[in-house]
Amino acid sequence: MALEDHLPPEILAMYEVYEWRHAAAVLRYEFPAEFEDVLGLLNTFRLTRTDILTKGGRKSPMAIKLDSYLYEREWIEKDFDTKIVVDGVVNETPTHKVDCYRNRVALEVEWNNKTEFYDRDLNNFRLLHDREVISLGIIVTRATELQTIFKRLGKGSSYGASTTHMDKLVPKIDGGSAGGCPVLVFGIKAALYVEE
Repeated sequence: MALEDHLPPEILAMYEVYEWRHAAAVLRYEFPAEFEDVLGLLNTFRLTRTDILTKGGRKSPMAIKLDSYLYEREWIEKDFDTKIVVDGVVNETPTHKVDCYRNRVALEVEWNNKTEFYDRDLNNFRLLHDREVISLGIIVTRATELQTIFKRLGKGSSYGASTTHMDKLVPKIDGGSAGGCPVLVFGIKAALYVEE
């Protein structure tokens, strides 16, 4: 089935959507409450000039804005304690904290980081899926087409080619970085930009 069979047309119009291993179907049919939360987040989100011009710290204002919507709906930032025990020998298998987690669904926001953050997220999804802790991973990032808006606002160099955007993420997924973990990606498109 195509993405059009699982996601509303307005989402497909506002986001560049990519999936790996039928992630949209997994989210919609296996996790209907989380599916509704994600749709609510995506439908209400708008990208503003302030979002683009405000400098980030540990977490960008964009990530805070997106995460907060889910935190209000009982999603949590989640750290997992994972290890493998073989013949009594414990081997730690550390994973990275997930931005938003609920009921086996992991969601990461990658707005303007180095592309290595995609490697970290996809590897984390793979490990957690292999350990049967998550059923799918979701990444909300930016569509490459937003670069035109960044340049117009004088922020083009802050959102360079080596930072997180769809053209950097999709090849990593296609190359198998997420392993068998279904992954659903939403790239924020220019259609979501509003002048304040």
